[in-house]
Order: sequence, then C-alpha cells, then structure tokens
Amino acid sequence: MGKPTGFKEFKRAQLPYRDELERMQDFGEIFTQGDEEHLQSQGARCMDCGVPFCQSTTGCPIDNLIPEWNDLVYRGRWREALERLHKTNNFPEFTGRACPAPCEGACVLGIIEPAVTIKNIENAIIDRAFAEGWVQPRPPRSRTGKKVAIVGSGPAGLAAADQLNKVGHTVTVFERADRIGGLLMYGIPWMKLGKDVVERRVQLLRDEGITFETCTHVGRKEDFPSGHMTQIMQERGLEIRFLDPKQLLEDFDAVLMATGATKPFDPTARCPGRDLKGIYYAMDFLTRNTKSLLDSNLKDEKYTSAKDLNVIVIGGGDTGADCIGTSLRHGCKSVINFELLDVPPAERAADNPWPQWPRIYRLDYSHTEAQAKWGDDPRAYNILTKEFVGDARGQVTGVKTVNVDWSKPGDKAPFSEVEGSEKIWPADLVLLATGFVGPELTVGEMLGLETQNPRGNWQTFVGQHGAFTTNIPKVFTAGDCRRGQSLVVWAINEGRGAARAIDVYLQGGSTLPAPGVTQEQSLVQISV
Repeated sequence: MGKPTGFKEFKRAQLPYRDELERMQDFGEIFTQGDEEHLQSQGARCMDCGVPFCQSTTGCPIDNLIPEWNDLVYRGRWREALERLHKTNNFPEFTGRACPAPCEGACVLGIIEPAVTIKNIENAIIDRAFAEGWVQPRPPRSRTGKKVAIVGSGPAGLAAADQLNKVGHTVTVFERADRIGGLLMYGIPWMKLGKDVVERRVQLLRDEGITFETCTHVGRKEDFPSGHMTQIMQERGLEIRFLDPKQLLEDFDAVLMATGATKPFDPTARCPGRDLKGIYYAMDFLTRNTKSLLDSNLKDEKYTSAKDLNVIVIGGGDTGADCIGTSLRHGCKSVINFELLDVPPAERAADNPWPQWPRIYRLDYSHTEAQAKWGDDPRAYNILTKEFVGDARGQVTGVKTVNVDWSKPGDKAPFSEVEGSEKIWPADLVLLATGFVGPELTVGEMLGLETQNPRGNWQTFVGQHGAFTTNIPKVFTAGDCRRGQSLVVWAINEGRGAARAIDVYLQGGSTLPAPGVTQEQSLVQISV
C-alpha cells in the first residue's frame, strides 16, 4: 500500500496526453511525463485493501505486484520498484503504453473513488529506469545446450524468448516481417507505442543472446503471401526466406508457435459492393502506414493515405480508434466510426459489477482528437452496414446502413432493423476494424496440429508439460493463436506460461515462475 490515508487526501490525477490539436500534426507518442511529486502522490492513493484485485485474473493477467511498486514509488524507492515490476512483466514499457489497464477496472478503491492511476505509474517506473541506465543486458551465466525455435515475434513470442533465454536455453525467433515485434511493431501505431521503444527492448534481448531471423516465412512458398505484411514485403521486392516447419523439429529441441490470430473477420463479406476499391482491412492500413513511417517518414508514399478523404471506420475498439487517429494525422476530410452496439452507459450497469472491466462510455485518444477538430465524438452507434456504393470506376463512394434496435430482438439476430432508417454515408475510404477469427492454418496443417474450434485456434492439452502442449511432440503454442484475439498483457502471460512448459519439457523441471507465482515462490515448486 501507499500512504494509509492517501486515498482520502489525494484525488486521482491522470497524466494528460499532449494537446489534441498539437499531437495531430505528427506521429509522436501522445504521452506526457509526470514529475516525481505527482507520481508519488498518486502512488500514495494505493490503499490497504487486503485483497488486491488489481493482481487478480480480472485485473492483471501477469499478476503485477501493483501495491508493492505503488508503495515503493510513494516512498521514492524507484529502483526497487523496477525490480518488483520486472519480476512479473518482461515488457512494462509496452503494457504501460498499450494495455487498456484492466487492473484499474479491478482496483478496490474504484468501488468508492476513482481508481489508482496504475498504468501511469507503471510506465513512469520503466521510463525512468531506462533514462537512469538501470536496465542493462543480463545474459545467462551458462547455457543448457538446448535449442528452442519460436515462430512469431509478437509479445507472446518475445516474452517466451526472454524467459527461456534467462534459464540458459539458446533461443531463435523467426519473424516473417522485416522488423521484430509483430503487432507491437506494425499493429499498434507509433503515437501509442513508439517504435524506438520497441526496438530498444529488442536490442536488449539481442544483447542478452537471443537470435532473431526476420524476413523468414515459416510455411509453404505457394501459400505466400498469407497476410498483409507479407504482401507488403512482396510488393517492395524484399527477399523472403521460406522455411518448412518440419525442419524446425529436426533442428531444435522444442518449437513454440506464437503466430498470433491474423485471419481477419469480415462481417461485410456478403454486402453488395464489397469488392469496390477503397475498402481495406484496418490492420493493412495501419501496417502500411507504420512501415512507410519507419522506412521514409512517409516520403515514399507507399501507404494508404486518408488525406482529403471521407473516411468510414467499421468496428470500434482499440483498432478502430487507431484508424481514426491515423486518418486524422493524414489530414482526412471527415471520419465516422460505425459501432453496431448501443451507446455504453455512463456508469456500470447492473450486469457489469466490479471487479469486471467496466463497459462504460469513454473517449479514447483519437475520439478526443476528432472532437477537438470537429466538435463531435466520431462514433455512430447502432449502425449496421448493408451495402457499399461505388462509381463507374469501381471506387467506393458511400456506405448504405440501417439503424438497429437492441431492445427488440429479431428472428435471426439479437437486434431488429429500424424501418425507414436507411442512410447512405459519403465515403472515399472504408476501413474494416472488425477483429480476427484465428491463426493462419497452413503452418499448423503442415505440422498436423489439432484445432480447438471452428476459428482454428490451436488445441493444447493440460498434461505433463502444462497447458501449452500441442498434440505434436516438441511443439508448443501460446498467445492469440491459442486463446484467441486478446490484449498485449494476456500475450505476455501466455508467453511466460509457455516458456515454463517448454523448460519443464527440456529439463524435467523449471525455476521459471508459473502463472500467479513469483520467482521466489517458484524455486520451491519444481514440476517434473
């Protein structure tokens, strides 16, 4: 806890983002830095709650020791706070920026007062640690002689690589893109997670002994390109190495599949006009933008520009918000975000009690930017897309929609269409931020991996080596390709859990922490 009476003395004061009109002019991070006194007073608000639900599965999936490092920040013991933070979180600079902070939704103080600013404090700890030079490479003292291949360099693959390297295994990470990081690099835009921040951590992992192989497509050559990034690489003439996954089984002692859930979900697939030009998946739009930023600061113009266009984003969530923010920075003429669901309530509903994530109305960073520019929240609720309208050139010019009523379920849907509510919205660019259905299946089929559901998530079994074991010996899986599309913090949880399972498989036991177990506790809980 922090100060015993801190939650009574100090009000929640979240660190502000940069001014909306200013930050829309660039792709720099939106965050500001807080002074030490401010952060200490916010840490002081962490109350002696008895059972810290912020650390529960409802709160933080990686069991961050939140009350401990809140207290240490309050007391000015920043380096100790870093040590506690790193015990459970391999990449706090990623979660401190990109995680929506379910820990704050589960904060006990949040029952009666605004929650502790956990995310701000977490980010401040790791940013100060890098600034002070406290984060340094720590290669393992010895090697086990065991080799592990990891396919996919997103947060799950990187977390697993970090953990396995710590205990001395030789780790090689294979990534089909030209840079390491997966969604951290290309899926989350720069303004929310600076790519220099990602590359700083990746270099640290290199310095600790992890090998990264980029531009390497694990799978069949005839199935390439199998995703937006591989399409972009092919368009730009980048040389791609093709690798049979069965070769990994021959060359390595264990293989972890951490390929993510990259097959897009398209609820508009049957809408008339879906094949018109100007309709893109959100992740393709965001990826092309970030790659062009990294390669040339957008000067190569090898991205989909929203400049002077009427943009419609179909689907909400973080990805929808990122499409809005990116379009605004391009200089779009207008942007509207279609939400199928009803407007969330201002306060928790009766069926959404604490400590669940509060499903309430909130404005994300890009929503406030649109408000600052045009005066309104860009989201339109209860909107169902029915048709895409185009011109003689095959270019999209509008989206036909109908309003829906969730209070009146229909015969085939939990809502009914409102008669007479049809409308055509002008659109020059349509972005589909409608999520993903599962992993690309080719590599799993080549290995003979079993799937657990129609979406194709790979099946794992609770057995001798833990819940990340597949039906194929030596092959493990973690992250979105196992549990479905989720948060960065859940991917880190998955990577850490898979690393322990692999370590048990290779060594007969493990000193790596199991989910919910700190490093000290795990030393006396060796699995065989």
